[in-house]
Amino acid sequence: MKKTSSSTGLVYSTGAGRMCPQCRQPLASCRCGAPALPQGDGVVRVSRSTQGRGGKTVTVVRGVLLLPEPLAAMGKQLKAVCGTGGTVKDGVIEIQGDHVERVMAWLQKAGHTVRRAGG
Repeated sequence: MKKTSSSTGLVYSTGAGRMCPQCRQPLASCRCGAPALPQGDGVVRVSRSTQGRGGKTVTVVRGVLLLPEPLAAMGKQLKAVCGTGGTVKDGVIEIQGDHVERVMAWLQKAGHTVRRAGG
């Protein structure tokens, strides 16, 4: 019977506990499963959209180069600033209503390079 590389890897160490099968480091210090930062040009684009929302307007923020957790926190702050609801999915922040100017001002104050996208 032929052994594969996954069956010969160290799974548990008494000194460190569970081990990552790819990098063979303790799971607490494993970096191979960590999500990479999103790629982009560093410009945050803010637009208004009604497409696919039954005529309802949302403000869409794209291009923020953050990991999912900090991006969700930014989305929460933007919702509080605008006093409305919204969501964060697939690296895009959606804020209910037309708040393009308010969102752009907040992002610029936070130190981001911001451009208005769309018409």
